[in-house]
Amino acid sequence: MKKIYIVLTYTGTFLSKTIKLWTRKEFSHVSIALDEELKELYSFGRLNPYNAFIGGFVHEGIEVGTFKRFYETASQIYEKEISDEQYDKLKRNIYRMESNKEKYRFNIAGLALAGINKKYMPENKFYCSQFVKYIMNTADIDTSAIPEVPKPEDFKMLDGVNLIYDGKLRSYPAKHFGYDER
Repeated sequence: MKKIYIVLTYTGTFLSKTIKLWTRKEFSHVSIALDEELKELYSFGRLNPYNAFIGGFVHEGIEVGTFKRFYETASQIYEKEISDEQYDKLKRNIYRMESNKEKYRFNIAGLALAGINKKYMPENKFYCSQFVKYIMNTADIDTSAIPEVPKPEDFKMLDGVNLIYDGKLRSYPAKHFGYDER
């Protein structure tokens, strides 16, 4: 058995505030990580931390990109145990997307329509929640608890997820792994 990590975040940007208003929830972004240290953290989001409207497949990190720019990012991190086979499929499918990331785009229309609970999912376009649900489905991980129009906090409803951290994303490695605060 292996573990994956669902990372919910809120940066406080204009777009994240808009999403928070639509969803009436605390967090506006979701990512999936293959490791507890969040070095293999993936989602669909900003390709440039200074431009919210140019997005696509992103290999995120606490110390790079958007999370580096938005120092006060709030987070909750959940772990979920999956089979070795599911983990291998998930990893393989994420790496396949990463090696072809130029063909994927951010689904801005789908994100806007999600605000009124309408599904719009053209080929090779995702917003963060669509991506996490899609990539989990490709690995045969049960996402039946997630609505057809997924939102970040819906991932808390997955069977077998456990909250392991609640606080500033920047402090996660320090507090979780016993490092000195940065």
